[in-house]
Amino acid sequence: MPTNQPIVLLRERDGSRYLPIWVGAAEAAAIAYAQQGVVPPRPLTHDLLKNVLTDLGHTIDRVRIISLEDGVFHAVLDIDGGASGGGQSIDSRSSDAIALALRAGVEIVTSEDLLDQAGVAMAGEQEDDEVEKFKEFLDHVSADDFDTGQQPSS
Repeated sequence: MPTNQPIVLLRERDGSRYLPIWVGAAEAAAIAYAQQGVVPPRPLTHDLLKNVLTDLGHTIDRVRIISLEDGVFHAVLDIDGGASGGGQSIDSRSSDAIALALRAGVEIVTSEDLLDQAGVAMAGEQEDDEVEKFKEFLDHVSADDFDTGQQPSS
């Protein structure tokens, strides 16, 4: 994007909502590599973490996007069943969690509450057209566009 702020759109599995998550350039590249099946000659950071966990006998079960705080999404990695299954849930940046989930081939989930809070609804049959319009909008918008310069009235 012109603002150099890549975005990941996570789509609701059986619905029409998307969760827009802004990510850093390095994480966007790591996510794109995983989506495209690019295998680097030496492991990148996310590949290394996956390999370390696997080689130590651990399993990444899923990634959960758990909250939105001050405009930042927070995630956890559920390892060996996660906290509810006797394993561990490890705090993570959402972008790193997504990159790792793609490499491990595990699902990325979130709560209905978070989708209600931050999800963007798309019409079912016009979904592709709406997604393209949303992408076009994102290509031409920056945070500065929302600063009207007006003070709130009392």
